[in-house]
Amino acid sequence: MTRLSLSRRFFVSAAPALAVAGTAAGTARAAATGSSDARLSPRIIGNPNAKILVQEWFSLTCTHCAHFATEEFPKVKEQLIDTGKIRYQFHDFCGDRVGLTAAMVARSLPEERYVPFLEALFSSQMQWAFASGGDPMQRLQQMSALAGVSAAQFDAISKDNVFAEALFNQVKKDADTYNIQGTPYFRFNNTHYDQDPETYEKFADLVAKAS
Repeated sequence: MTRLSLSRRFFVSAAPALAVAGTAAGTARAAATGSSDARLSPRIIGNPNAKILVQEWFSLTCTHCAHFATEEFPKVKEQLIDTGKIRYQFHDFCGDRVGLTAAMVARSLPEERYVPFLEALFSSQMQWAFASGGDPMQRLQQMSALAGVSAAQFDAISKDNVFAEALFNQVKKDADTYNIQGTPYFRFNNTHYDQDPETYEKFADLVAKAS
């Protein structure tokens, strides 16, 4: 688990905000949750009637999150999500400016491209986030281009301080509400267990425990 500290230091000076249109479903969910920005609407996959909701808080620049996403989550998706046993909700818990921007770009994409973009970022995390030399933000822009985000769109998203502040405030609220000390952090039917689900087997055990 990566320990994170939250700070406002990574917010840059004010710049014009970009209104990125969301899907109709995202807009409807945003309205239901009281948010006017569809980009902040819940990101949930799986059977909507599943009795178990698993929630993950993650940072796209967290190496432990990348390990879970690339090594364990594919099994979770195949065995538990795709089979209709659980619903799975993604929550951002950004600890730095690059991770925050990556989350902003991901949430600005059409919802059907949200999870594939997360998967792409996690699978190549060492190359775009931590490679020596160069600017990780520039490498993130290149990754975003592969997802169909133009350089101008990326620039507007990254400078959208209204969006950034809203996302940061949600992270801060979740940190205070659930006492989140690091990522990845999980709740199973709104219960957090002391045992970290580091493997699929441990994850499945906690799903069974929450049943």
